[in-house]
Amino acid sequence: MSIELPTLTRRLLCMLYEGLVVFSILLIGFLMPQIVFNAFGLVMGGRLLLLHILLLLMTYFVWCWVNGGQTLPMKTWKMRVANRDGGPMRPTQAILRYLAAWPSILLGGIGILWALFDQDKQFLHDRIAGSRIVSTKT
Repeated sequence: MSIELPTLTRRLLCMLYEGLVVFSILLIGFLMPQIVFNAFGLVMGGRLLLLHILLLLMTYFVWCWVNGGQTLPMKTWKMRVANRDGGPMRPTQAILRYLAAWPSILLGGIGILWALFDQDKQFLHDRIAGSRIVSTKT
């Protein structure tokens, strides 16, 4: 059985859409609670705010990747994240992918540029986690 891999352009467009979803998640799951906390005089320090963001997004991504392998944008663009053999991701693998994606994206997008030279055109964080993005039929 051959596994179809989506093009790099398709994955990058999916990432743009993912940015809108992440913005919505941060608006509801981060900004709204902060407004309520501030109304009661509770102020969280910088490190705690960063931890809140990291855990909130980790919950979203890991849950989606482990439960079906797809976020909403991935469903729209008909792709999913999977093991190297095409099977579902393990929870620890999904957490590793999430944690590796931060430096992969934030350090000048080096992990995204990696796909230009990778033989399967996969991102660096996918190589690190032993995962890959594959196309789906539905």
